[in-house]
Amino acid sequence: MKLSIAAFAVAVGAASAFAPSRPALVPSRAATSLNAEILSKKTGTSALDPTVIDRFASLPYPEDVLLAEYVWVDAVGNTRSKTRTLPVAKAASVDSLPKWNFDGSSTDQAPGDDSEVILKPQRIFRDPFRPRSDGVDNILVMCDTYTPSGEPLPTNTRAIAMKSFEGNDDEETWFGLEQEFTLFNLDEQTPLGWPKGGMPSRPQGPYYCSVGPENNFGRHVTESHYKACLYAGITISGTNGEVMPGQQEYQVGPCVGIDAGDQLMMSRYILMRVCEDFQVYCTLHPKPITEGDWNGAGMHTNVSTKKMREEGGLADIKAAINKLGAKHQEHIAVYGTGNELRLTGKHETASIDQFSYGVANRGASVRIGRDTEAEGKGYFEDRRPSSNADPYLVTGKIMATIMEDVEVPEIAALNKAEA
Repeated sequence: MKLSIAAFAVAVGAASAFAPSRPALVPSRAATSLNAEILSKKTGTSALDPTVIDRFASLPYPEDVLLAEYVWVDAVGNTRSKTRTLPVAKAASVDSLPKWNFDGSSTDQAPGDDSEVILKPQRIFRDPFRPRSDGVDNILVMCDTYTPSGEPLPTNTRAIAMKSFEGNDDEETWFGLEQEFTLFNLDEQTPLGWPKGGMPSRPQGPYYCSVGPENNFGRHVTESHYKACLYAGITISGTNGEVMPGQQEYQVGPCVGIDAGDQLMMSRYILMRVCEDFQVYCTLHPKPITEGDWNGAGMHTNVSTKKMREEGGLADIKAAINKLGAKHQEHIAVYGTGNELRLTGKHETASIDQFSYGVANRGASVRIGRDTEAEGKGYFEDRRPSSNADPYLVTGKIMATIMEDVEVPEIAALNKAEA
């Protein structure tokens, strides 16, 4: 399936060949039109004529202003946004950006009789959807949400996570987040590469890190998202096709502290915008296909403190894992919705009911890599978070747990044969 944006054919009547030419002083313009019928909902095809879009996208911007797209997280963890015009000088730093507001009653974040929610800018990115060639960047602004009196909303998970990171700057905690997602046709029922109403003729296996039109579905989407993230300034470190056909993954990091949540959330916003352009539906559900022998989708979270990266850091890694195990159910509670469908002990997961860890063991809750074991330092991977997990809650909860000064039982490593 070709996922590039295809132009609609422009109907030109045969009689136009005999029409008188325009006066020389009137510049000709490309003939463009929209079909008279309702705009189609066709996977992989824009419903608008690209020549119409390009006509306006090519107009120059005034030199002294820019467009700022304010992005925030709504009540259910999805991103929303709206645009404003700002003087270029206002974008010199995040602190110079003005606060803004929105109607919280329309996002389930405030009641109708007191609906104003305040947007506070927290991080600036370049806008890959409105590039400029005049030396000025339009921007994406990651915001969090507050009441008019300055209190964080209950849905402001960034503020919750900040409490865990405050006072721990010396730890220089790195996070690397592996975001898996599944691409569907616009019917929201048929993954890319699947027959409508049926199952693929081959089981999973040939689709992971695959090539070829019979194996990889959605490469144009992932490649476009990759480049857009790089342009925006997101620390995107890789991408690959995943185990289930139509499933993809990209990685963000390493990022320090709260910046991991900011970057991952903005990368999700960019992903949804790219899918909007390609007219492909994207879901972060951890188990979008429950029938058959198919992998789910996660947000594996790699963690490394400064001590873990120093000589003898493996002992600190194991101590952190023991703390995570002692609070297993607390972590599961904030590791995403629908995760019980994914964490079954099958398909490269551990059971949601039991904590475990192992070296190079993808059937464990937490994995230590072979390189980390051999070098005696490095990082660990928490494999429990689901693909729809809130990165602020996940990173904040991990930080809070591993920083606690508590004695917990030691957990034995899970052998490969036991997975």
